[in-house]
Amino acid sequence: MHAREPVGRVRVVDSHTEGEPTRVVLGGGPALGSGTLAERRDRFRAEHDGFRRALVAEPRGSEVAVGALLCPPDDPRAASGVIFFDNADYLGMCGHGTIGVVATLEHLGRIGPGLHRFDTPVGAVGAELAADHRVTVTNVPSFRSRSAVRVEVPGHGPVVGDVAWGGNWFFLTETAPCELRLSQVDELTVYAKALGRALRAGGIAGSSGEPIQHIEISGPPSRAGLDSRNFVLCPGGMYDRSPCGTGTSAKLACLRADGRLGEGEVWRQESITGTTFDAWYVARGERIEPHLRGRAYVTAELDFLLDDSDPYGRGFPG
Repeated sequence: MHAREPVGRVRVVDSHTEGEPTRVVLGGGPALGSGTLAERRDRFRAEHDGFRRALVAEPRGSEVAVGALLCPPDDPRAASGVIFFDNADYLGMCGHGTIGVVATLEHLGRIGPGLHRFDTPVGAVGAELAADHRVTVTNVPSFRSRSAVRVEVPGHGPVVGDVAWGGNWFFLTETAPCELRLSQVDELTVYAKALGRALRAGGIAGSSGEPIQHIEISGPPSRAGLDSRNFVLCPGGMYDRSPCGTGTSAKLACLRADGRLGEGEVWRQESITGTTFDAWYVARGERIEPHLRGRAYVTAELDFLLDDSDPYGRGFPG
């Protein structure tokens, strides 16, 4: 008896960047047609969302993982186009994911040390691979949209923070219900979810009404030589194990707007897990060009089988 042929085979490489997983799709992804990366991202969402769930949801995936679909770039000079997605939706940009993509392509022998360009749905980013395998990402222009926004959070009272863009929309605050420790992630998650609900109820959004996808809570670092520690809640309710590249970009924009960090000064951002990014910016008028440096490690090469007769082949419902 011959084995039944699977419906589809998807080739991926897994990595983690300072603790946060990235799953890069190398083959077997959906055909997204022509158009800009933003248009293809929208087509991905509208017509192929089951593929997203299949890759990052259980039983095949992990609620923490961020997927990265490699596709033709908008600019043929770029190394690749990339569309990032997670357990909830599609991301404009992903800093840790970009570092994971670079580590994956280096692992496969497709790129070497030097400066590489990647196109994303929200613009082009640079990624410089060093001889020591560290990657410096030049992110999309970032800025603070609103400062000192006050929101009433049921059970917690007033919370003040900023709204900023770093490739995704963030609400950043230094008001926390407890110390920023890994042992407190359950309490921090409940608080950040309540804060997100309060932002939506209050109509607090990005500069053109975009939903705020991430909550970033900052506090003192855990050790000398670092500048801040953060807890970042991602759209699907999972916390970022890395210091969050787009969140650190948004943080830099706020620091610059407040006069707390000068151009070219290095900000060492710690995550809730204790990993770090080095970050700095170049001023671009009222916006900044963020630079983030970290390292990713390849953890697996996998072939996934997608079988439409499997009731959970596109992920658990929900």
